[in-house]
Amino acid sequence: MNKKLIALLVIAPLLVSCSGQKQSQYHEEWVKDTNGFDILMGQFAANIENIWGINEVLIAGPKDYVKYSDSYYTRSHINFDSGSITIETIAGTDPMASLRQAIITTLLIGDDPGNVDLYSDANDIQISKEPLLYGQVLDNTGQPIRWQGRAASFADYLIQNKLQKRTSGLHVIWSVTIPMVPNHLDKRAHKYLPLVRKAAEEYGVDASLILAIMQTESSFNPYAVSNSDALGLMQVVQHTAGVDVFRMKGKWGKPSRSYLLDPANNIDAGTAYLSLLQKSYLGGIQDPLSRRYAVITAYNGGAGSVLRVFSSDKDRAFSAINGMSPSQVYQTLTTNHPSAESRRYLYKVSQAQRSYHRY
Repeated sequence: MNKKLIALLVIAPLLVSCSGQKQSQYHEEWVKDTNGFDILMGQFAANIENIWGINEVLIAGPKDYVKYSDSYYTRSHINFDSGSITIETIAGTDPMASLRQAIITTLLIGDDPGNVDLYSDANDIQISKEPLLYGQVLDNTGQPIRWQGRAASFADYLIQNKLQKRTSGLHVIWSVTIPMVPNHLDKRAHKYLPLVRKAAEEYGVDASLILAIMQTESSFNPYAVSNSDALGLMQVVQHTAGVDVFRMKGKWGKPSRSYLLDPANNIDAGTAYLSLLQKSYLGGIQDPLSRRYAVITAYNGGAGSVLRVFSSDKDRAFSAINGMSPSQVYQTLTTNHPSAESRRYLYKVSQAQRSYHRY
């Protein structure tokens, strides 16, 4: 990755203060930061398009881990939502060796994304003693995969028995697809339970809500990134929620990318932001259930957009909400919020939360 672009992505902007000058300086830094990420993404996508072709551009997202290797000629794709893993190569020289190595590496990746650059072809994946996918993938003998020997044997089995071939443009694409176990989502949720419970207790936020947000945002993908540069399990944005949380903690500037890609930090920051919404920004909502609906919607689209659904005046908005039943608040937010994404978000998180009440 271009070192100048890395610097743009990790520089912390000036702290937002009451000073108009500082506000302006912060905004300028935020624009530079965003522009730097856009440039990086554009260059990365161009590299992929040049090698794979315009119809084969595949980039990591909130629920999709995508990692290129072998000078961009081989890639691994984990879809954490559907529970499928696809490893592909267009290598012209010994494609089976490239495919085999990518299978082994993917099966053994760790759950700490801090040292992995998803926007390059760098071979920087560190094999973990407790792989991210341990227990979520079983080999051809029905066993979980922890060590390199078992991963290599499974890779050989897949290439011999499950190899697929397709063409795209001038390329022959060799691939294998590995299904994850049916309850892969629950297994990842359970993995993060200790961190979730700690954050829930510290900030006074329901663990079931934290888990529902994580499922909706990333399907418990610790490598989650988005085209708006939201990061990690709870998809925290550095220059908005990140700044608010750091200010709440008495820290300067904003969290770095590496900070937010650490699962413990990400869950802490995401939960801290939920507590800010719950206790401060939307604390004027009296009914706990109505407030929860507002908090969920605000996590996606901001507290201001939630209040403006009810009135352009903040106090009148609170009065309007407090004069409604929770079901009326839910109905209003899922039908009248200007953002279709935020309308769907409230429904998705509310549905997901039901399955986590046992936690």
